[in-house]
Amino acid sequence: MVKIERALISVSNKTGVVEFASGLKQMGVELISTGGTASMLKKNGIDAIEISQVTGFPEMLDGRVKTLHPLIHAGILARRDLPEHMKTLSDRGIKKIDMVVVNLYPFKETVLKPNSTIEDIIENIDIGGPSMIRAAAKNHESVAVVTNPGRYGQVLDEMGKSGGSLSGETLRALMLEAFRSTAFYDSMIASYLGRIFGSDLYPPTLALGFEKDMDLRYGENPNQSAAFYTDPFAAGVCISRCERLHGKELSFNNILDLEAALEILRDFERPTSCVLKHTNPCGIASADRISDAFVVAYNVDPVAAFGCVIGVNRELDDATATEISKHFVEAVIAPSYTTGALETLMKKKNIRILRTNAPITQDEKPEMKMKKIKGGLLVQTSEYIKLRPESLKVVTKRQPTDEEVKTMLFAWKVVKHVWSNAIVYAKGERAVGIGAGQMSRVDSSMIAASKAKEEARGSVMASDAFFPFRDGVDEAAKAGVVAIIQPGGSVRDEEVIQAANEYNMAMVFTGMRVFRH
Repeated sequence: MVKIERALISVSNKTGVVEFASGLKQMGVELISTGGTASMLKKNGIDAIEISQVTGFPEMLDGRVKTLHPLIHAGILARRDLPEHMKTLSDRGIKKIDMVVVNLYPFKETVLKPNSTIEDIIENIDIGGPSMIRAAAKNHESVAVVTNPGRYGQVLDEMGKSGGSLSGETLRALMLEAFRSTAFYDSMIASYLGRIFGSDLYPPTLALGFEKDMDLRYGENPNQSAAFYTDPFAAGVCISRCERLHGKELSFNNILDLEAALEILRDFERPTSCVLKHTNPCGIASADRISDAFVVAYNVDPVAAFGCVIGVNRELDDATATEISKHFVEAVIAPSYTTGALETLMKKKNIRILRTNAPITQDEKPEMKMKKIKGGLLVQTSEYIKLRPESLKVVTKRQPTDEEVKTMLFAWKVVKHVWSNAIVYAKGERAVGIGAGQMSRVDSSMIAASKAKEEARGSVMASDAFFPFRDGVDEAAKAGVVAIIQPGGSVRDEEVIQAANEYNMAMVFTGMRVFRH
């Protein structure tokens, strides 16, 4: 147990600090404070010693220097179990500080504030605060460090029950919370300034400033626990910034599927609807009206669509909501909703309704893609490269028609979002069959054909990677495919091209792979 006799309070977020300081004062704790915090306490009738009275120096350089002084840090860092440390304090006339109550300048809030300048942001990088927090946390066996206003009540309650002392268990919990707070604070600074000034794509160290948004009911399966962490500086439309209008809390799998829906919709400028299951599209279509796009997309594979997530890239109107309400749907995401659409969808108790409140478009600077593995993190650039008709290389005897090229480009946008090995059959601006996640590309071709049924006749095929053998083309021909878009680059390209020529197919190479592993 550590008896709290002297506390230093210096907080940017002043929520609850008056009540906390008053509670400490009532227990006989001597208070030291700085600047605005000291003024606030005195206005509320709480006596606190100004930091300048302790150090003998006024706060200077517009408040940049006030607590950076040996009389403060020695009082925090001195080990109480070492006689030589205690003798040094006594010889120098330095008093122990048993509690440090500090939270930091609002760096994140300043960044997110409209019209903040880089000068404003830099001035909101705290220096003295993290120094005191780290000092107190390092000496946590003797010093309590309180960085979270949510802890004030708990601390006062324990001190009240134990004669003004705190247990080792509480001191350790406060220490861990303190180190996490400074680590997150510094990671936010490094992350943000790296985006502004950094020129190296893959820096020697990677600072990721993520904060907990919420606990999830469970992870991918009920036996797994989970939580959702978000990037406070994320730009553009993203799940963490969407507004949930209705329905239960999002699940782990809902978030993954909704993210996949947004990633797909970013690629389409025309009114488009996608139907997602397990992060794979089981249907997608573009049309003049969003309601038509949804109906066509859902009917690509209505069996697989049971319990799906739906995304649309236009305002979700009454007609679309009426169609959606006919089915069991887990979640819907759209830029906005008509009043009538919301009324219709909200009749379903459990459907989750999310609104992006912004157009779903490609980000000016797509985020890096990351995958966590045990002991490491894989980081790569976004795969987004807009494919244009003039960049296609025709490799067969038959040239594709203009309509086939249009459909190829649509199918290519879809196949890049299907887990590999991926095959998509499409007609016009709609998928008719999707084969996903197979170990063999020919199996994906067969699955896509089985999903498309008669719709496969006259369709275009897209493959996310090259055909290692001609068997995928043979299966496509059996299904009635008339044109193929694929990356090319196989040692058997000539064999594959020959197969396409035998069936009088048109085939184009993109020169790029969009494999999703």
